[in-house]
Amino acid sequence: MKRKVSSKKLFIGCSIIPAIILFVVFMVIPTINVFWMSLFKWGGLTSKKTFVGFDNFKILLEDQNFLSSFKNTLLILVVVTLITLVLAIIIAAVLSRENVKFKNFFRVIFYLPNILSVVVISAIFSAILDPNEGIINATLDFLSLESLKRMWLGDHEVVIWCIIFAMIWQAVGYYMVMYMSSMCSIPESLYEAAELEGASKITQFFKITLPLIWNVIRTTLTFFIISTINLSFLFVKVMTGGGPDGASEVFLSYMYKQAYSNSAYGYGMAIGVVIFLFSFGLSFVINKATKRDVIEF
Repeated sequence: MKRKVSSKKLFIGCSIIPAIILFVVFMVIPTINVFWMSLFKWGGLTSKKTFVGFDNFKILLEDQNFLSSFKNTLLILVVVTLITLVLAIIIAAVLSRENVKFKNFFRVIFYLPNILSVVVISAIFSAILDPNEGIINATLDFLSLESLKRMWLGDHEVVIWCIIFAMIWQAVGYYMVMYMSSMCSIPESLYEAAELEGASKITQFFKITLPLIWNVIRTTLTFFIISTINLSFLFVKVMTGGGPDGASEVFLSYMYKQAYSNSAYGYGMAIGVVIFLFSFGLSFVINKATKRDVIEF
């Protein structure tokens, strides 16, 4: 009996230890290194490092470009998260519950953007928004709405909204599929009982569907916030490069420029620390704010 217990422990240890080693090597150590390097003034390419303590963080508070990237990141997080998740839930509910013709066709159409890489999607939207040959301005010309034409990716007021639209288009289908899978597991008898009681489709949605998939929504919400911060960098990098004049700069793109383009590696790592703490803190707050009793069926 003891031999079986020890063999079981050995098997569990052999299964877990490689994962722990990988986590420590590729997650814990690099994270600690980012925190440590944020305390230095260093260009990143030389061996000369100057310890400056928290001076990099003091500079951040007065850096208008950083504050602008912080504002853009918040805007993207709020708008993209709300619109994407609401659209994904509504579309999933319609395709799961309603008798819609060509359901599979619509599922494929909505999920298709998720198959494409972010670089391809960014290139597609860059072509669509091209001021000279893009579809948007060509359509406005055709409709005699020349006054609405813009330098879409070169206009300070609309460039961030163009990126937001591209990010929403890319993400809706993925989360739609996740919500559809959870909605399909809800027993049909619950909806039948609700119909017998005279509950409308909207009432069923808010009283049955949403409560029973709430844990999935909570999980995807946290995951979506982290992925949005990461994906915003890729969209900005490919579509605008942070321009015009930093109008579309976000957290990670500004960190990248400071660390690798402006030879201010220590300052870039300080931005990375702020991003890490912001992401962790926001995820913690959202998890606490959305916590509720699990409803089982």
